[in-house]
Amino acid sequence: MKLFHAFLALAVTVMLGTVPVRAVELSIVSGDTGNGIKVLREILDRYEKESGNKVSIVVMPSSGTDQFGQYRLWLAAGNSDIDIYQTDVIWAPQLASQLVDLTAATRDVVGGHFPSIIQSQTVNGKLVALPIFTDAPALYYRKDLLDKYGAKVPATWKELGDTAKLVMDKERAAGNRDIWGFVFQGNAYEGLTCNALEWVMSNGGGQIIEPDGTVSINNSKAAAALDMAKGWIGTIAPPGVLAYQEEESRGVWQTGNAVFMRNWPYAYALGNGEGSPIKGKFDVAPLPAGTGEGARPVATLGGWNLAVSKYSKHPDAAIELVKFIASPAMQKYRTLKTSNLPTIQALYDDVDIAREQPIVPHWKQIFLNAVPRPSSATGIKYNEASSQFWNAVHNTLSGDGAAADNLADLEATLTRLKGRGW
Repeated sequence: MKLFHAFLALAVTVMLGTVPVRAVELSIVSGDTGNGIKVLREILDRYEKESGNKVSIVVMPSSGTDQFGQYRLWLAAGNSDIDIYQTDVIWAPQLASQLVDLTAATRDVVGGHFPSIIQSQTVNGKLVALPIFTDAPALYYRKDLLDKYGAKVPATWKELGDTAKLVMDKERAAGNRDIWGFVFQGNAYEGLTCNALEWVMSNGGGQIIEPDGTVSINNSKAAAALDMAKGWIGTIAPPGVLAYQEEESRGVWQTGNAVFMRNWPYAYALGNGEGSPIKGKFDVAPLPAGTGEGARPVATLGGWNLAVSKYSKHPDAAIELVKFIASPAMQKYRTLKTSNLPTIQALYDDVDIAREQPIVPHWKQIFLNAVPRPSSATGIKYNEASSQFWNAVHNTLSGDGAAADNLADLEATLTRLKGRGW
């Protein structure tokens, strides 16, 4: 580790060059989950020490929906108090006009990142955000409980439902009254769009809105997928899952009260942290497939990036800070601390990461199933389209209307939203 810290110090010096004559104060806004804010602060402390600049973190709620709404308000008002925004992979088309073009400033570093991720942050030929970590969810499972009852890791959602009920019932009969079979993100927010896209698309029900802009969600396979998920509520999933976001799901899981969980990579390091009741007792696998023609495993592509506000008073310093946080050295540091997945290709072969976060190299298999949300097809209308989708799904899960009826209404709403084109 001494060698690793020496490498970090050298990398910092090379990246920042000479200390600026006049220090500046910068601000970065983030709503990261788990210990993400703590690790970001550690990275910023390194930057401050080497650069002489000061950086404050504006902490946001972890809900991406809440973050996006606040970002829109700040940018619309021309707020110069925020220099750097931590942005979701889907926001680039909607925020691009108010972000600094990073193309020229990052020409020396973009080649190290996965090309598809760089492309996702490029709007009309301009790179508007630099990736700092990427995301794809997995199925977390209690390997000790599956082994205890001779159960296999489920390959389909039906198998998940059956296995979750089997293990849950046996554990409860043995006195573990608080355990549930499956937890996920069921609240009415962007996270439910991610979950439901996986259910629908893995069942052959399409991508909600296809790449050519066609509204495809109103079909029998999509309705069957939502009916399946509705059947989980109160049986293998707690009724409260309808209010869960990522951290609520992890809270139930990490206390040992769930057999399965759908969540992002950050939950892996926390689950194996010191004092965790489930340390060493779980593993991850690709999310299950649906059944029938067109069924396959699907994982919603996520990921977070850094963008510079065009209203920043210190755009050059902000760009340098973005490059510092997104650098190989800092991505490696973040991965070792959080198990977030790097966007630098070479880090997937890094020996330190393979030793301390062995799940990271194996996450490539999960990325093979990753699909984007329809943000490119819908452009600036994505947020409204997504909110209409997650509300229709939440209504279905809550028993407010049948899946088929809710999807028919959703199709009509999305068609009106589309108008003559997205």
